[in-house]
Amino acid sequence: MNCVLVLLLGRDQILRRRRAVAPLDRRLPAGVDGLRRAAWIGLQDSVPRAALLSIHARVDGTTSESWEDPSLVQVWGPRYSVFVVAAADLALFTVALLPDDRRGRERAERLAAQLHDLLAGGVESLDEAGRRAGVHPNAFRYAAATGTLLIRWDGARRPTISACPPPATDPGEARLELARRYLHVLGPTTAASFARWSGLSASSSEAVFSALRSSLVPVSTPLGDAWILASDEASFRAEVRPRGVVRLLPSGDAYFLLQGPDRELLVPDPDHRAELWTPRVWPGALLVDGEVAGTWRRAGRRVRVQAWWDLSAVDRERIAEEVMALPLPEPSPAIIDLIA
Repeated sequence: MNCVLVLLLGRDQILRRRRAVAPLDRRLPAGVDGLRRAAWIGLQDSVPRAALLSIHARVDGTTSESWEDPSLVQVWGPRYSVFVVAAADLALFTVALLPDDRRGRERAERLAAQLHDLLAGGVESLDEAGRRAGVHPNAFRYAAATGTLLIRWDGARRPTISACPPPATDPGEARLELARRYLHVLGPTTAASFARWSGLSASSSEAVFSALRSSLVPVSTPLGDAWILASDEASFRAEVRPRGVVRLLPSGDAYFLLQGPDRELLVPDPDHRAELWTPRVWPGALLVDGEVAGTWRRAGRRVRVQAWWDLSAVDRERIAEEVMALPLPEPSPAIIDLIA
């Protein structure tokens, strides 16, 4: 009888690697390569400028304009949420998410064609486009999966829209690559978790994982059986632990953009989970030496940090420095409320 040895991975191993790959332990050098790596599985921007703060947590020299770098674009991506992604990776966050059913694809293509005609006719607002097409303006989000629309949203009004050529990448190949990236950044994981994150159907996600099966390794985690990329197996054995690292992750940051049982691994305490993943707009996550140590919110020039346990004087100083370094258009926040 043949025995299959399943790799056993503990919580510390999993989170240590996720932080390293995110990357959150050490910021990347400024530049196009660093921005693309920071946006490897997209930067959710549903809370205005959250993507900018996610870049700041990962890339040196981030300024208030970094999210507008020419190498980045803004789209309706996974779950039709606003994302900032690398322009070179547009296909992964658009055509990779095209519905598999004929009706869903036809809807996406029909809405995209209508919007392109309206844009060519001089229509500039989504509200006006919706009136002329006889649909709610939000319906045009379904057209994003054609890969022919870019948006720009500053949070104050509806996004502005522009047309772009469709990506040359095959949708099936783009979907496989998106799943590989999800496995690389947030593995160990499952097809069900990928479905929740991407917005794809359960059957579509299962099909993707089946297609990748030869390049996956089964593992056992505190949450049950899961998969990792075979090429990532060695990196889970690394034992480096960050010291002196503080990050302020914005609402919806990829590191904690999790659902269901996946949240339990990152934040074991149920009361703390309720504070981080609220029913409405999530706060940001305070990361101290590799652990989510609390939440934070900003209102104008005031930043309120709620720690979940006592912090040392050094930790408090590092948090204050990180707050003052936030790359915001207005002057750096002058008032910091740190509650521990």
